[in-house]
Amino acid sequence: MSNEAFPEIPTIQFEGADSKNPLSFKHYNADEMVGDKSMKDHLRFSMAYWHAMRNPLADPFGVGTAERPWDDGSDSVENAQRRVWVAFEFMQKLGLEYYCFHDRDVAPEGATLEESNRNLDAVVDELEKAQKETGIKLLWGTACLFVNKRYNQGAATSPFADVFAYSAAQVKKALEVTHRLGGEGYTFWGGREGYSTLWNTDIKREVNHLALLLKMAVAHKKKIGFTGDFYIEPKPKEPTTHQYDSDAAACLNFLREHDLMGELKLNLETNHATLAGHSMMHEMEVAIAADSLGSVDANTGDELIGWDTDQFPTDIYLATKMMLSLLKSGGFDKGGLNFDAKVRRESFEPVDLFHAHIGSMDTFARGLKTAHAILADGRWQDFVKQRYSTWDSGIGKRIENGEVGFEELESYTFSNGEPSVKSGRQEMLENLINDFI
Repeated sequence: MSNEAFPEIPTIQFEGADSKNPLSFKHYNADEMVGDKSMKDHLRFSMAYWHAMRNPLADPFGVGTAERPWDDGSDSVENAQRRVWVAFEFMQKLGLEYYCFHDRDVAPEGATLEESNRNLDAVVDELEKAQKETGIKLLWGTACLFVNKRYNQGAATSPFADVFAYSAAQVKKALEVTHRLGGEGYTFWGGREGYSTLWNTDIKREVNHLALLLKMAVAHKKKIGFTGDFYIEPKPKEPTTHQYDSDAAACLNFLREHDLMGELKLNLETNHATLAGHSMMHEMEVAIAADSLGSVDANTGDELIGWDTDQFPTDIYLATKMMLSLLKSGGFDKGGLNFDAKVRRESFEPVDLFHAHIGSMDTFARGLKTAHAILADGRWQDFVKQRYSTWDSGIGKRIENGEVGFEELESYTFSNGEPSVKSGRQEMLENLINDFI
């Protein structure tokens, strides 16, 4: 690209914790080794195309405030193609090695599916060129099955068969372009796969239809030779009253019920965990226990507001807990930390996009180093291991091995007497973690 979109902003450098330069990394040093991997390989940061490049910063009470001088405001293919090079300049200057997109984020929707597909192909041509020129890769792609009015009552779970067919055709194309771009994954987010009222809803039929679409996608993935991971992204509500992919446990239950375990993993989002009444660490641990953690949408919500605010994460305690779970599980395979976050409505200048990403990248760098130090110290894991030590031998081991039943356990309890129970030491452990932060 001959004309830079951010000519006044240099490539962001690591300058260390003492730097006063707001356009520098204080903690994120991409090539610094943390354990046996570099920071960038642990974290695998990704730009969310829909927020960084497309969000106008509107809210229910006002129009968008975002100043994006490179964007002429049109829905033309030419504008979309120009936007590609802005996105890649932005990622290069931040050192982001991945991006994620919805099909309708990168290319305008046409009057027909055929026109939409042609538009998408034209923009994917530019994405492919930009990837080859910069080395930046696609973390995952997806289809936007929630904005167009045809999806106002769902896509795969719509009561109308023609809508299901349209959504399947749109997923087919989005999956094919993700494959063409070398995407490492593909995400299914059921933005309207749920219900607003049970008075007009057949839950069993709708959930079965959702499973049918996913099975068709699995079959097509194998047909075209796509080797990336498939992800479901949980969210409990908003815009629907209840969404079928409400949290990690609900998604895993759905996958088990419909024989899809092993075919899909989970893409977990922090703000969605909050809306579900869980912590992000809880959602990650549930997914990890089922060997199903795939990728993470890194954002946060506002505890004073009860909807999905998609803010950039700056809470070091939150980042530390997330990194503890990630490191314990062995780290990302094909997933990463995708900044599914938007700058605030009052942060409308282009430079604010840099400040937001820098702050969150530094936050996760600190969380990563802190989590690694906690694990290297070993006291936390040792306490948990000791807490469950009665299951490693004796009656506990026999229970886990399925060697005893009620009769044997009754006899054991008659002879053993009252069980010995020790403190869980919650406050001590919280203090231990705080010592590292």
